[in-house]
Amino acid sequence: MAEVDTRENMEHAEHAEHVAHLGDPFMVKVSVTIAFLAVFTAAVGSLETIETAGVTVAKNEAVLLQNKASDAWTFYQARSIKKNMYEIAAANGGPSADDFRKQAKGYGDAQEDIKKQAEGYEHNSEARLAASEGHEHRHHILTIAVTMLQISIAVATIAIITKGMRWPWYASIALGLAGLCTAASAYIL
Repeated sequence: MAEVDTRENMEHAEHAEHVAHLGDPFMVKVSVTIAFLAVFTAAVGSLETIETAGVTVAKNEAVLLQNKASDAWTFYQARSIKKNMYEIAAANGGPSADDFRKQAKGYGDAQEDIKKQAEGYEHNSEARLAASEGHEHRHHILTIAVTMLQISIAVATIAIITKGMRWPWYASIALGLAGLCTAASAYIL
């Protein structure tokens, strides 16, 4: 999980500002391009971090819900054992047989509610796991987008280093747009 260092993006913007003071109109365009790419990189990097946190939160919630489901199933089994014990006691007859039948019925009635609760926890746990997979998928796409944007900044810098070659600037714009489209696809697809 790569995190974008905001300071690095700001350094790119500062270098672009220094070049802008040279007075060459093309270099000004390159500098402005680098500044915009740095801002986009920081924004997409923040989205990537948010998705990473979403993965962690959703998985933690899924684990907690699964624990609640396990506790509910354990409670269900305990009720089942008690119900069976009262049914056996009632089957043996005696003066308390009717009380034992009532107790067994009470435990049986409560079991259905506990079962529904346990199944609900399991369903919610599965939903949170699915949500974590969605966050993880978006995170991976955003990682690729951030990488493309960072490369576009480096390629634009080549236009400055070579004192005005145009193809690196055009390539950086293309890479930057591809990075932004990739980032957008994380939320569209």
